[in-house]
Amino acid sequence: MEYLEFELPIKELEEQYEKACQLGNENGVDVSKTCQELSNKLENTKKEVFKNLTPWQRVQLSRHPNRPYTLDHIKGICGDTFLELHGDRNFGDDKAMIGGLGKINDQSFMIIGQQKGYNTKTRQYRNFGMANPEGYRKALRLAKSAEKFGLPIVTFIDTPGAYPGMQAEERGQAQAIANNIFQFMQIEVPIIVVIIGEGASGGALGIGVGDKVLMLENTWYSVISPESCSSILWRSWEHKKEAADALKLTAKDMKRFKIVDEVIKEPLGGAHREKEKTFKVVSKKIVETYNQLKELQAEELVQKRIDKFTAIGEYKE
Repeated sequence: MEYLEFELPIKELEEQYEKACQLGNENGVDVSKTCQELSNKLENTKKEVFKNLTPWQRVQLSRHPNRPYTLDHIKGICGDTFLELHGDRNFGDDKAMIGGLGKINDQSFMIIGQQKGYNTKTRQYRNFGMANPEGYRKALRLAKSAEKFGLPIVTFIDTPGAYPGMQAEERGQAQAIANNIFQFMQIEVPIIVVIIGEGASGGALGIGVGDKVLMLENTWYSVISPESCSSILWRSWEHKKEAADALKLTAKDMKRFKIVDEVIKEPLGGAHREKEKTFKVVSKKIVETYNQLKELQAEELVQKRIDKFTAIGEYKE
C-alpha cells in the first residue's frame, strides 16, 4: 500500500499494529490488549485525518496509484460477463477508452469508460487515460449500438483530460467531443454517468452526458486541473492547492451546484482501501438509478436529459 503525505500518521500506526501482532504470534506472548489499543487509535486517527480533507487532498486521493480504475470496477461489478468491443470503424482502436457489454444483476449494460495504466508500460499503452478522437468516436459508436438494441448505458469517468497532442487535433479532437455531447443528449436509452477518479475538462464531458450523474466522494470534476489553473493564473504549479480551493471541484461542491445528482460515499480512507465494498456500493447505485429511469418513455427521457444540462449555470441573453 502506498501512502500520501497526509496519510503518514496512519502508516506509522498500521506498521506498529502489524509489528505488535507479529511479535505476539512469533513469541507466543499475549499482546491482545496492546493490539486492541493500537487498533482503536488507528481507527480514530483515520477518522480524524479523513474527516475534513481539503480539495487538494481529495484530488490526490482521486489519483492514488492503488485506486480502482474503470476495468477494476467492471470486473468487480460484472465479473466474467464483460465482453470488450474495439475500434471506431474509422481510424483505429483507442486503448485509453474502453467499452463493451456486461451484466449487472442479470441486466445487460453497455459500459464505456477511460482506462489508466498501473505501471510505466501500461500507462503508456493506455496513454495515461487521455483519449484521442477515435476514442470518443468509439464511445459514440457503442452508445448508438446500445440504443439500437435497447440497452442502458453506464459510463465511468476517470481522465486528466482529452489528449492534447498535435495529431489528435489534426484528427478532430474538439469536433469529436462536441459531437459526442450533442449525440449523447439524444440517445433514447437510459445513460448513467459515474465519476470514479479524475473528471477533467472536455475529456470527461465527451462521455459525461447522462440522465443521472453520480460521483464518488473522493473525486473531482472541473474544466481544468489545479496544476494547469495554477500555471495560467500564477505562472507556476506552486499554487495548485489554492487553485483547487478556488475551482470548487469536489463532489460536495458539484452536488451543491447541481452539476451531479448524487455523491457516493467511499469506505473510510478512500475507494482503494476497500475495493470490494466500493464495487458493491457503485453496483447498487447503478441498479437503483436504472430502475428509476427504465419506467420513462424515450421522448420523456431525452427531454429530461436536455433540460437537466441546459439548466446548469447562469447566463443572460
